[in-house]
Amino acid sequence: MKTPAPSRALDALRELTPARVGLGRAGASMPTDALLAFTLDHARARDAVHTAFDAPHLVAKLAGLGLQVGEVSSQAQSRRDYLRRPDLGRMLDADSRRALEKQGGSASEIAIVIGDGLSPAAVNVHAVELVRHLAPRLTEAGISLGHVVVASGARVALGDEIGAVLGARMVVMLIGERPGLSAPDSLGAYITFAPRIGLTDEKRNCVSNIHGAGLSYDEAAFKIAWLVREGIARGITGVALKDESGTALIPHKPID
Repeated sequence: MKTPAPSRALDALRELTPARVGLGRAGASMPTDALLAFTLDHARARDAVHTAFDAPHLVAKLAGLGLQVGEVSSQAQSRRDYLRRPDLGRMLDADSRRALEKQGGSASEIAIVIGDGLSPAAVNVHAVELVRHLAPRLTEAGISLGHVVVASGARVALGDEIGAVLGARMVVMLIGERPGLSAPDSLGAYITFAPRIGLTDEKRNCVSNIHGAGLSYDEAAFKIAWLVREGIARGITGVALKDESGTALIPHKPID
C-alpha cells in the first residue's frame, strides 16, 4: 500500500521540531523509513548510556582553561552497578572523600562538578565548552569560582556531598541527561545553594537540553550565571527561585 503524501502543514511542523509527527503508515504499521529511523535513534540512545567517560581528557582540557581540577568517583564501581544501584552514584567512595577533605577549609562561593550521568557522551562533547563560556560570566558577575571536580559514576545528588565537603556556598552540577530518541547527547546543569547530603530535587534549579540542536553554550551559560548570582544573593535555589533570566542582563563579551 502506498503511503499518502504528507500535508504542507505537517511538512512545516517537522521543520520546527525533531519530534516524530505525521509519520504516516503502511497498512497497520509505520512506513519502513520511519521504523528504521526509530531503530537507529534508539540504538544511539543506548550507546550514549554506555559510552566510556573520558575523565582524564576532561581534566586536561579544564586545566587548559586555567582551572584547578580534581577527580573523584562515586561508590558505583562499574557501569553495571551505576545503572542498577542509583544510590551508589549519590555517594563518594572513601578515597575520594578523603582527598576532597584535604582540599576543604578554604570555602568558596561556587564549586563546579562535572559528572558522567546517564549520557557520558553528552559530557565528553559539551562540558568543557560550557565551562569555557560560563567561567567569564561568573567572573563578571563578581562570583569567585573555586573548585572544579570531575566525578565518575555520578548522579545529581553526588554534587551535594562534594559541595558540602569543600565548603562551597553553591554547587553547579553539569551532568549527562537521560538520552532521548531525538537527543542522545543532552547536558543538564543543576544549581543548588548550601549543598548538603540529603537534599531533594525541589531545592535545585535545572537548566537542561544543552546540545547542538537545543540550548546553545552561551544561552545556557547566561541562564546558569543568572541563577547562581541570584541564588547566592537571595540564599535560595529550587522552587523558591524562579528563572527570570529572560528579563535580566549580565554584561558579557562574546567568546570567539
